[in-house]
Amino acid sequence: MASSPLTPSADSRTRVSALREALTTRVVVADGAMGTMLQAQDPTLDDFQQLEGCNEVLNVTRPDIVRSVHSAYFDAGVDCVETNTFGANLTALGEYDIPERVAELSEAGARIARETADEFAARDGRQRWVLGSMGPGTKLPTLGHTTFGAIRDAYQQNAEGLLAGGADALLVETTQDLLQTKASVLAARRAMETAGYQVPLIVSVTVETTGTMLLGSEIGAALTALEPLGIDMIGLNCATGPAEMSEHLRYLARHSRIQLSCMPNAGLPVLGKDGAHYPLTAPELADAQETFVREYGLSLIGGCCGTTPEHLRQVVERVRDLTPTERNPQPEPGAASLYQSVPFRQDTSYLAIGERTNANGSKKFREAMLAGRSPPPASRRSPGSPASTARR
Repeated sequence: MASSPLTPSADSRTRVSALREALTTRVVVADGAMGTMLQAQDPTLDDFQQLEGCNEVLNVTRPDIVRSVHSAYFDAGVDCVETNTFGANLTALGEYDIPERVAELSEAGARIARETADEFAARDGRQRWVLGSMGPGTKLPTLGHTTFGAIRDAYQQNAEGLLAGGADALLVETTQDLLQTKASVLAARRAMETAGYQVPLIVSVTVETTGTMLLGSEIGAALTALEPLGIDMIGLNCATGPAEMSEHLRYLARHSRIQLSCMPNAGLPVLGKDGAHYPLTAPELADAQETFVREYGLSLIGGCCGTTPEHLRQVVERVRDLTPTERNPQPEPGAASLYQSVPFRQDTSYLAIGERTNANGSKKFREAMLAGRSPPPASRRSPGSPASTARR
């Protein structure tokens, strides 16, 4: 693991400063799906170094393929692209028996994106940025699949490689387990300390069609648990299309002190004779993202599974002249379990106090009730009958 601080160039500091300003003054548009576009170029088993499906290896063996994907999105007009490092972490690379290559593949992926972004910036003078992708991996610490310390240390290598390669921000994305998310965030912070400079830290959680994250966490629990860690932005990506994300974004818009992002799939996948496909059209995604910017004040938007350069081209056209709607969030102090957030709120509801009576168990009480008079105190509750109860 790297231990000596990097020396960030003046250009990198300028880019990071410009990105922070852009996120506060306009809508920044990121790219869309990566994996499907890589696979569409039919890389060979040799390209994968006999590790079929390990897209991160292409950063070393076929940088031309990876660069072509970044170029396609920049041609569509996006402001930033994500690095091809979604699986550059301990558990994902561990399944290919190459966990020691986390830093190498992370830096290589960031460097390809950086070079491509700089080429486009040189053409027209418009700044382009690189988001360093930190994926969730394949094992969840909350379920005991791996340990917090092990994935934290490997994520630090991931983040250090991304920064060394020229990433302008770190994107902890598609998170499914709040413990795994915390490990990623802490690792990113450590990497920035090692690098000697700070970049925006973005967290994007994945909420399933069930309405919660994979392990049952509600969006309120995610916000309560993650916002105090000092992240710069929180949002949603993957699992669903924009329609299913709307209410969760509404919650974040009402309660989040920090900026918001959204990168939905192109709808829910539909199974057909040729396999699954995503049905949301480019105009439909553009409609949804424009609505989200206007209603929820999103600062960063893009696409996830099933989205293409054409999807993002139309999103860019739709939001080009928009600025994020100003929000007036009402943060709600509270504590969160894995599943839900519990606000620190005093309950002042109506309090009724009553006493149970037992006419069958107490002869004296029954006689007094029939006579319309109050029984002696000792007769008001028969042996074994419940004591006074309070109910809210």
